[in-house]
Amino acid sequence: MDTDGNIVRRVKAALERDPQISFHKHPLKIDLGPDGALVLEGELGSIAAKKLALEHAAAIPGVVGIIDRLRIAPATPMGDGEIRDHVRNDLLEEPAIDTCRIRIMDSGRWETSREPHAMTPRCSIDVMVDDGVVTLDGQVSSLSHKRLAGVLAWWVPGTRDVVNGIEVVPVHEDSDDEIAEAVKLVLEKDPLVNAHRIRVTVSNAVVTLEGLIVNRAESEMAEMDAWYVFGVDRVVNRLEHER
Repeated sequence: MDTDGNIVRRVKAALERDPQISFHKHPLKIDLGPDGALVLEGELGSIAAKKLALEHAAAIPGVVGIIDRLRIAPATPMGDGEIRDHVRNDLLEEPAIDTCRIRIMDSGRWETSREPHAMTPRCSIDVMVDDGVVTLDGQVSSLSHKRLAGVLAWWVPGTRDVVNGIEVVPVHEDSDDEIAEAVKLVLEKDPLVNAHRIRVTVSNAVVTLEGLIVNRAESEMAEMDAWYVFGVDRVVNRLEHER
């Protein structure tokens, strides 16, 4: 029978084996809480490392639940107010959700940045930021809108994590096709990526990117965009760049 110590050691060993996590560069605190859930805490270098760490930990026998306290090292240090304002502005400027009410939490009070359109009164997105962690709540009409809002929050360079609690009403069944459409949409909206040269396929929440792009930087950006999409478990980057 696994002891608490054995479970923690196995999780640590699994994380150490994955070079994308860079465990020795980004050491994590790994422990079991009083309820038996595994607690992962610390700062990693990328969203890919965070999702892979959670996947590896969940696969260890004896892990009955995970408390996710993993954060991403910000590309640009920002205060919570600056992050909040960037997220709000990006949501306000996004045409796909231009009929949604947008609210932000500022100094303990909700402030409405835009009232909902009369034809879509149920569409709303609430933004709260605490220690670099963006929490999104509210409701939208499609999974694509939920995922797009989450990616816009991730694109703010000071963001350390995104908790996407937006509800989809009416409820939509998720699928690989839904994820693929969301990834394609995000790539099309990224000005640093030529989405027309990238093929996106999804199988069991694993995204594969194929095509010929300009350089390594574009390849890395496209891969990160795919990782940012809610529901993506893994990204296989087969993009080739011109030499």
